[in-house]
Amino acid sequence: MLLKILAFGLLWRLVGNPFLALLILLIILYVLDRRFIGLTPNIFKPFQLRRRASRLRIDLHANPHNTSAKLELARNLLQRNKFQEALPYLEEALPVMEDSADVHYEIGLCHLKLGDLSKGESFMLKAIELNPRVKYGEAYLRLGEALARIAPERAVQLIEQFRDLHSSSVEAYYRLGLLYQQLGRGEDAKRTFREALHIYRGLPRYSRRQQRRWALLARFK
Repeated sequence: MLLKILAFGLLWRLVGNPFLALLILLIILYVLDRRFIGLTPNIFKPFQLRRRASRLRIDLHANPHNTSAKLELARNLLQRNKFQEALPYLEEALPVMEDSADVHYEIGLCHLKLGDLSKGESFMLKAIELNPRVKYGEAYLRLGEALARIAPERAVQLIEQFRDLHSSSVEAYYRLGLLYQQLGRGEDAKRTFREALHIYRGLPRYSRRQQRRWALLARFK
């Protein structure tokens, strides 16, 4: 904090305007975070996704049976958390891709995010049946996350399965620690948060950026 205050004071002196100095400081902090930490979102990505979605809609207007365009548009919408809009495209693609674990996972994710836990769980379990490692085990994690409030014991089992499949996931250990806390298993929670930090320290440098957010959250636990 002291370093930021000093930097702000120096910039103020250099540019002669406190508002411009603050703007420059925020830009510098954003660039540094995107380069080395990764806690802030990419502010340009939503615009890129919207442009691509517009092109895909034009393609689908010309060719309504283009399944690959439907899937790409659905995944574009999922990245923007537009689950209600993405779901019809995925459902239209499903008859052509009944054996796709990814499509079942994505439909399940939409239902979970829209509050239909029964349907969401059904599609997630089907995705796991088709491919237990679908999305690198994400089906276990997202289903466990959705069930955490209403069925914490079941959620623990699912996230433990995810952890076993993907033992280098700091997020899995962090979420598991939260569930242990929710269940009153304080010692298990503390141990799991310590394990999250231990795993993070052992990750190769290129993986740390993706996992840094969960490591920082675990540190404050």
